[in-house]
Amino acid sequence: MNPNQTRKKDAESGAALDNKRIRSDFPILAQSINNHPLAYLDSAASSQRPQQVIDAIRHYYSHDHSNVHRGVHTLSHRATEAYEGTREKVRQFINAESTSEIVFTKGTTESINLVADSLGRDFSPGDEILISHMEHHSNIVPWQLLCEKNGTRLVVAPINNQGELLLDDCLGLISDKTRLIAITHVSNALGTINPVENLIIEARSRNIPVLVDGAQAIPHQAVDVRALDCDFYAFSSHKMCGPTGIGVLYGKQQWLDRMPPYQGGGDMILSVSFKETLYNELPYKFEAGTPNIAGAVGLGAAIDYLSEISMPAIAAYEAKLLTYATSAIGQLPGVELVGTAAKKAGVISFNIEGIHPHDIGTILDHQGVAIRTGHHCAMPVMEFFGIAGTARASLAFYNNEDDIDQLVTGLKLAIKMFQQ
Repeated sequence: MNPNQTRKKDAESGAALDNKRIRSDFPILAQSINNHPLAYLDSAASSQRPQQVIDAIRHYYSHDHSNVHRGVHTLSHRATEAYEGTREKVRQFINAESTSEIVFTKGTTESINLVADSLGRDFSPGDEILISHMEHHSNIVPWQLLCEKNGTRLVVAPINNQGELLLDDCLGLISDKTRLIAITHVSNALGTINPVENLIIEARSRNIPVLVDGAQAIPHQAVDVRALDCDFYAFSSHKMCGPTGIGVLYGKQQWLDRMPPYQGGGDMILSVSFKETLYNELPYKFEAGTPNIAGAVGLGAAIDYLSEISMPAIAAYEAKLLTYATSAIGQLPGVELVGTAAKKAGVISFNIEGIHPHDIGTILDHQGVAIRTGHHCAMPVMEFFGIAGTARASLAFYNNEDDIDQLVTGLKLAIKMFQQ
């Protein structure tokens, strides 16, 4: 039985995730940094890739590369089959109804910008877009640009000191002027898992579309867009063990049908004359130009890999690791945890009294530990807590307790250095 079959059997039988075997799939984790084993704790910024994804991309470029959709020759057929095959894998992975609802983009950022530019063209002065105070800049700035363009108003739902959305207050901000709700599923800066289901139920009763930023949710939990009943769901390949430069916008067909194209060019058309252009069917209406074919191949391989392990197994493993890491870091002297929501994914943001986050990150790097420091593209979150930034350790299913212990050892060294 090969390793992939073994993983699938383990997942189906409810066996615990085999972290040692999984780590062996990630060649980058075998290296040393500054004479220490690499402890990679920055997956919220970008995850690592297993050998299976690397091999899939290499095989595509070595054997199958050609442009898609347009050629009659064998290589074009192979490339098209691989590219469209990933679209079907995405559909199954998030349980969308049709591949017509799966639009390939550069990533979560472009997916949100697509909706803002296309759906937002019908928004008028006085219309409102509701977001939360914990959004990534990518779910703030596109709406601000839209507001500047057509006079739409941005409404921001508050959070509490634990970094949780104040749901009742948020629901109270929905009005007859609300044209769209755009909310993060999981906060990249705090790890908070938002009650998006509750928002969607209220929005559905008022016929208000909901866009969910799923960049930080899709790598850590099973996502079923039909069960959520969201209208749009945006995510990135590179957060889920796939390559950079490709992502997905899921959109209900009823919305995508009425939305105009985001960009113009080849492949998003049926016919062009100087008199008029007829646009292609979904989802190609939104995919102008030569796509990131190799990226799609890599994304498809990443979905295969995650599916073989199973998302419920990943979620259960990471929950235990998060508990271990939160306890270990929280017990250190002078540590203040930022974001202590009751429901969290694998993100731990913290500060240490008297030590700048960048200094923490630099000292840890010398100890082979990779974390992220700064505002994490969530400056309003930092402003809410009255801080400039945090140190952030973010977890994935390929991490283990040794990584956490190495992090804690590095933090103890930093505390000792700054106490002298």
